[in-house]
Amino acid sequence: MNTSPIIIEETNLSTAWCKTVKEILDRSGTNEITPLVVSLKGFDETEEIRRVLDTSLEEQENNSITTVAETIFPDSLYKFLDEDRFKLYKEYKNNLPRIKKIDSSNRKGTYFGRLISYGIDEDVNQLEIIIDSINKIDGVRRSKLQASIFDPRVDHTNSPYQGFPCLQHVTVCKSENDGIVLNSFYAIQLLYKKAYGNWLGLNNLGKFIAKETGSELERVNCFIGVEQLDLTRKAAKTILETAGIDLD
Repeated sequence: MNTSPIIIEETNLSTAWCKTVKEILDRSGTNEITPLVVSLKGFDETEEIRRVLDTSLEEQENNSITTVAETIFPDSLYKFLDEDRFKLYKEYKNNLPRIKKIDSSNRKGTYFGRLISYGIDEDVNQLEIIIDSINKIDGVRRSKLQASIFDPRVDHTNSPYQGFPCLQHVTVCKSENDGIVLNSFYAIQLLYKKAYGNWLGLNNLGKFIAKETGSELERVNCFIGVEQLDLTRKAAKTILETAGIDLD
């Protein structure tokens, strides 16, 4: 097994997703990349690629790209609340019990839920700690700008399948240009059902942090221990061809 990292650097999220699919299709004897690093600098999307993927996900009764993205950052709610982050925290916490009931995959919570309300005995808003720390005039210890998702007290189980949490950790750093760089780590990621939505959610999370700290989002880096193509190679080729992607 080739364990050399594959690095995909793009300015377009849709193109990054297609390149990742094609990278696996070009390999024989495996449906995985171990490990994969996706680095997005610029956050454009190609409407046709997203539409084709969303249509396929809907036909297979999977969550849409937007639904997946909003588990990481609820961008629609943030905009509805006039981009007031404190209203966002309060409203999301109030809605979280309902969110858990609507979708069984959210029964242990959501990524954004753990970012703003982590722990069993203590309710820690890790996201606000990061934003508040960046906004302090006297600077901040850079190791403070991180947030955990995985909680070993509840997530280390003997279950043969555990869909949440795949995203383990996020960190934030300031660039030389005083911009925001968001880093994330996935132990394993499903390329078809989750990856596009995950990367969109991380982009939106990064934009949120940048806005709330008076900065610009410069880059989103995503390290994935195992990127897994979770549909047949034939179906994956059909999606790319329908979206107009040249497979030669």
